[in-house]
Amino acid sequence: MGVRLKRSIFVATIKTMETAIRVRFAPSPTGPLHVGGVRTALFNYLFAKKHNGVFVLRIEDTDQNRCVDGAEGYIADALSWCGIPFDEGPGKNGGYGPYKQSKRRAIYEKHLKILLDKGLAYYAFDAHEDLDRERKNHEAKGKTFIYNWHNRSRGRLVNSLVLSKDEVQKRIDSGLPYVVRFLTPKDTVIHLSDMVRGEIEIDSNTLDDKILFKSDGMPTYHLANVVDDHLMKISHVIRGEEWLPSLALHQLLYTAFGWKAPKFAHLPLILKPSGKGKLSKRDGDKLGFPVFPIAWNSGESYTAGYRESGYFPDAVINFLAFLGWNPGTEKEFFKLDELVESFDLKQVNKAGARFDPEKILWFNRHYLQNKTNTVLAERMIAENEILKPVDSKYIALVVGLVKERANLSSDLWGLCHYFFEAPKTYNEKGLKKAWKAESEGLMSDLSAALDRFNDKSSETLRSEFSQWIEEQGVGFGKVMMPLRLALVGALEGADVFDIIHCIGKAEAIFRIKALIDKA
Repeated sequence: MGVRLKRSIFVATIKTMETAIRVRFAPSPTGPLHVGGVRTALFNYLFAKKHNGVFVLRIEDTDQNRCVDGAEGYIADALSWCGIPFDEGPGKNGGYGPYKQSKRRAIYEKHLKILLDKGLAYYAFDAHEDLDRERKNHEAKGKTFIYNWHNRSRGRLVNSLVLSKDEVQKRIDSGLPYVVRFLTPKDTVIHLSDMVRGEIEIDSNTLDDKILFKSDGMPTYHLANVVDDHLMKISHVIRGEEWLPSLALHQLLYTAFGWKAPKFAHLPLILKPSGKGKLSKRDGDKLGFPVFPIAWNSGESYTAGYRESGYFPDAVINFLAFLGWNPGTEKEFFKLDELVESFDLKQVNKAGARFDPEKILWFNRHYLQNKTNTVLAERMIAENEILKPVDSKYIALVVGLVKERANLSSDLWGLCHYFFEAPKTYNEKGLKKAWKAESEGLMSDLSAALDRFNDKSSETLRSEFSQWIEEQGVGFGKVMMPLRLALVGALEGADVFDIIHCIGKAEAIFRIKALIDKA
């Protein structure tokens, strides 16, 4: 019995190792993280956690000219704020690092040599002007120039397929710039499988010989991506639709190295609110909504993200999950653990998903209304320096009076600022509507009476005020409108008696007299 038990455990362990789920999010640090990137990270995270897997962050910084200072740290901070932190990556070594491609150059060079030795890659010495001339010649004939089987060995292009080994080495030793291209096979049908789009077939004759190593000595995305995914034991590559055209090359590279390819899933594009074209930062600038999770400060410009605009991470994540995924139910509000439990790549759509700024606002309102007043008070304090010395319990009390009208946490201050500071100005339209010839006398009498009112609660204030109005024999509105104007500075805001109860009778009397002096 004991021997059998040990053997079954061993078999189960081997099976677990073979089926271990490892996914990666691999952004380039060229600027702030777009919500499209966040959605890709989210789907990777959900898939990993659903299958007890590992979510890896890999920084793809091979194009050093486009890298931006601060972008790498921003990516990690953005994922953390969204509540989808990585398990492995820069600063979290899981045994598969380095996790920055710029530190893996020797690894790529080693694998490039394997392809060169196998005759599956070649050196190309073509100057930019020579390639431009070829393109123009093809365009003049109504054709598209493709660097591949039909022209790479004919002598017009300069590469190691037409040069002798000695000449190739001589050019390399002399420092002439060169690239290394992949030798795409001719007359081959490439069978591809995608977990979102199904089975795909590509004719290799339509593909060009992609550059694997650039003239600056750094690998291109294609080589680095495939080598890293293999060495980091990535089981599933879940990435944006824009990489779908590269799938055939990547499959060919896996075959060239003799490696088993991971499973692929290409996510649909996130479209503009109009539904036409891919969502961009320009759309957010034009229509007034964020496209970054947290603020991006380049030193030259500042762009607020969802965090600074008053959104909650759980609302953003819930909204993004529905951009391309459908749980197959009527349920719309999902906590993160519920998203993990429900997520299935089979339910990811092929068609692009339209970004709806009103919908994410709707999600945020739901989450805001379900936050405790204490949590919202903490958020208000973080967003408004003026509140730091104020008792947080008082702030929470005020929040409870106004939050029903808020969609964003940033709305709260505008809805309740008069609980913390007296009006400095008065709304002109409100003043004309509320302040009449008899208003000064009524407000003077009210300020004198208010000092005698029982302010134990807003209800006792309401009762005392109603009795005083009746004794004065005046219309309710003739007193209420100028009173509200005195307390708030406009004909809006929370219940008048809630305001007086919170700020106190003395402050209310001070504000009434201030209005009398200015009106």
